[in-house]
Amino acid sequence: MQSLTPFHTFHLPAQASQIIPFTSTEQLLAEWQRATLTNQPILILGQGSNMLFLDDFEGVVLVNQLKGIEHHEDADFHYLTVQGGENWHALVKWTLEHGIAGLENLALIPGVAGSAPIQNIGAYGVEFERACDFVEVLNLRTGELFRLTKVECEFGYRESVFKHRYAEGYAIVAVGLKLPKAWQPILSYGSLTQFDVATVTPLEVFNEVCAVRSSKLPNPDEFGNAGSFFKNPVIEAAKFAQIQTAFPQIPNYPQADGRVKLAAGWLIDQCELKGFQVGGAAVHTQQALVLINKDNATGQDVADLAKTVRKRVREKFGVELHPEVRFIGKHGEVNSEEVTR
Repeated sequence: MQSLTPFHTFHLPAQASQIIPFTSTEQLLAEWQRATLTNQPILILGQGSNMLFLDDFEGVVLVNQLKGIEHHEDADFHYLTVQGGENWHALVKWTLEHGIAGLENLALIPGVAGSAPIQNIGAYGVEFERACDFVEVLNLRTGELFRLTKVECEFGYRESVFKHRYAEGYAIVAVGLKLPKAWQPILSYGSLTQFDVATVTPLEVFNEVCAVRSSKLPNPDEFGNAGSFFKNPVIEAAKFAQIQTAFPQIPNYPQADGRVKLAAGWLIDQCELKGFQVGGAAVHTQQALVLINKDNATGQDVADLAKTVRKRVREKFGVELHPEVRFIGKHGEVNSEEVTR
């Protein structure tokens, strides 16, 4: 067995039968097929920034280290093809250093580019979908390499086709980004609203996002975590009206479909759960949406804590929180809803 502790940001004491980094699609294909022939469970990992290991993984972990960024442009757009193992935040910095704007709201999101489409990562009013041109996918059973358009990815809020039809037997090896040269800042969330849309620069947005995230989110090397543990719930307008009557100060974000998005961190905070601890796992004192490995936590500690948080929010607000983090058991991904119900 090999330690998984350095390979995921919760830094839990989990192990795997074998951990193999891959630097080419040919190597990925060969290792996947070798493990398949011996009937071993397989997990493809980026930087493990959205994973909770509940147990030791009794199989092979393949770590995405595909590298490279290609850039071309026309009169209206910058086009990037980014290999799946590129660090996401480093990519955001790279674009700004090369005079390319559009990803600055997504600064400091942990993980690799190849993981971004799975969750349709998002922050400060922007989601990956906004910049996506295509996603390059490898069929691990046949070796076929193909591209899905943005529409074919079926993006939703923390949702995509990669959680469903392409969840098993496929790997994202690269992403294509299309960023307009006519940059329009997105300043609708948090402290970004202080900026003047006419004068703000992409670097100013980037720096503000980095400052806010750094002040609220713990460094995984200090306290292991996976960033936002829960999705922000989206509820029906009638349900929101009921809650707002009882809690007039509730932050809310009306959606295009008439529903309303709530801030999960605020809901958890109202339940007075900041600092609440189960075993070695705790709710972060600065940002209630983050669960941390405070003191040698186990995966089960974190799952039990998440269960308590969901229960308290459900009892106080009648709102169901859904884990954003993927739960990994002995043989692969398990249903996080069931584990924390």
